[in-house]
Amino acid sequence: MNNSKLKIKKKVKKHIPKDWLCELRILYRLTMETFYDIKRTGIVNLVIITTMAAILTIFGAFFRSAMSISSFAHELGNVLEISVYLKSGTDTNIAKNRIKEFEHVENVRIIPKEESWVNLKREMSLPDISNPLPDTLHVKVDKPENISSVFNNIKQLQSVEDMSYAQDLAKKIQALNHVVNTITVLVVIIMGILTITIINNTIQLVIQSRKDEIEIMRLMGVSNWYIRFPLIMQGAFYGFSGSIIAILPINCVQNGLNHMHQFFMVPAPAFAQSIVLFTMFTMAILFGAGGSFLCIKKHLQV
Repeated sequence: MNNSKLKIKKKVKKHIPKDWLCELRILYRLTMETFYDIKRTGIVNLVIITTMAAILTIFGAFFRSAMSISSFAHELGNVLEISVYLKSGTDTNIAKNRIKEFEHVENVRIIPKEESWVNLKREMSLPDISNPLPDTLHVKVDKPENISSVFNNIKQLQSVEDMSYAQDLAKKIQALNHVVNTITVLVVIIMGILTITIINNTIQLVIQSRKDEIEIMRLMGVSNWYIRFPLIMQGAFYGFSGSIIAILPINCVQNGLNHMHQFFMVPAPAFAQSIVLFTMFTMAILFGAGGSFLCIKKHLQV
């Protein structure tokens, strides 16, 4: 065994725990070893963190935009109502209570035929004839995707003469929500793959540079956890650092979207920025640590 390996062997002996105080010292040394590995990686750190920040910025900007799109779609869905035209002689209150029993019905509003006739004559020049309009119920549904099922349920009532609603608009809103949700899932998957790949390649470089040291640690019987910990922490560090840098551009996106919400008088999603940042930090750290763990498991078999 050459001199360098003897020195490493002496260093490794200091890592072997004898009591809880020694465990704390080892944890401290492993944490310092993590920062030493980061320092040893050199300029590569800047490239990795910058790349991570770019990936996280794209993810955060898209995630925040998707929340705004969903908010706009929800507001459009709120104005969708089913107009129910009742047969002559139907008790409007009985019909209203019957419809309110259906699932997904949020509210039912009665529009008497007299009110409809007055409004129509105000908008149009009509001859002096008897009121031909029926009593109408405006039915509000909880979500746009449920409007079709509610429409079919109401259609079965014998007291209903005719019905109408903006079917095309409801279908477009439902399709928009589906597209946004699908793309969001795809972006998360792509982000995870890119992050894990970048971290994986970086940790491989660290493993190669510490190959002899790691081999001696294993021969000395050092726990696998003590070998994994610095490398996993290094991956988590890259994810955390990339998230810190990504905060600024994501805040710019947030401000732009807030102005858009104010312009169209549509309320912004509650706690949107906090949700985006929490999700971004959590996923970046988990993907970073996960990428390191997979690399260690593959190349070290520990």
